[in-house]
Amino acid sequence: MLLFSIGIAGSFSLGGLVANEISPVSLNAVRFAFAALVVAAAVIPLGMVRRSHLSAPWRYMATGVLMSIYFVLMFEGLKTASAVSTSAVFTLAPLISAIFGWFLLRQITTPRMAVALAIAACGAIWVIFRADLGDLLAFKVGRGETIFFFGCIAHAAYTPLVRKLNRGEPPAVFVLGTLVAGTVVLFIYGWRDVLDTPWSRLPTIVWVTLAYVAIVASSFTFVAVNYATLRLPAAKVMAYTYLTPTWVIGWEWALGQELPKPMVFMGVGLTVVALLVLLKDDGHIPRQTNNRA
Repeated sequence: MLLFSIGIAGSFSLGGLVANEISPVSLNAVRFAFAALVVAAAVIPLGMVRRSHLSAPWRYMATGVLMSIYFVLMFEGLKTASAVSTSAVFTLAPLISAIFGWFLLRQITTPRMAVALAIAACGAIWVIFRADLGDLLAFKVGRGETIFFFGCIAHAAYTPLVRKLNRGEPPAVFVLGTLVAGTVVLFIYGWRDVLDTPWSRLPTIVWVTLAYVAIVASSFTFVAVNYATLRLPAAKVMAYTYLTPTWVIGWEWALGQELPKPMVFMGVGLTVVALLVLLKDDGHIPRQTNNRA
């Protein structure tokens, strides 16, 4: 999950550079298809996919729809929101995931976990409102942050749902099913956007971003989340997203983008504190391989 937080952070910074260059639906339809091919090339030759894994394909459709919603709304939000503030919104996902975890799996949030979630939420809010007390008191939330918040709800639901729906499939196999389902959904929903996209005239940065989000921010991070979800409580899995704003600031610096004002770093610091608090939690759920939906 530490590697997940680093990998996902890059998609915010790169996504911010291309959000207005290509339709979010077109980009994600192609990225899902490419990512599915990458994962398939890794698991099929190893004989990891079995006939039993193809039972109840609606499970993959459910997770594929959720991740499609998340990624499309992420790039839609990045059209008007900064990468740092958008990644701060993402740190609210563990709190929402804890709620879904209780409803779907009856996972109980421990007092330590609740404290960590509260600290992280305060840090995220501080960053989202750009350390501006006036905007905070007026609850002046940007359009991009609002759009992405709904995407984060979908991502937060995905984490416990994977545990609920998994029937013993290896993480990579379940991810393959999710990616294939997501590809189908996005191409059906956005076929016109895909056809209208001037693929031959797209800037190089779009193709670089597409390759990155397909290989790193889709194939690798999906497997990482699925692997961790079968071994940790939903809220704890998502807790590593607290590091995302920190990594995004590093990405922004590396890409030569403008960094947030110093006061914003206070909120980023709170998200790191939240992670440290949560990692002291001894709560652990053993791997679950025979759960029936």
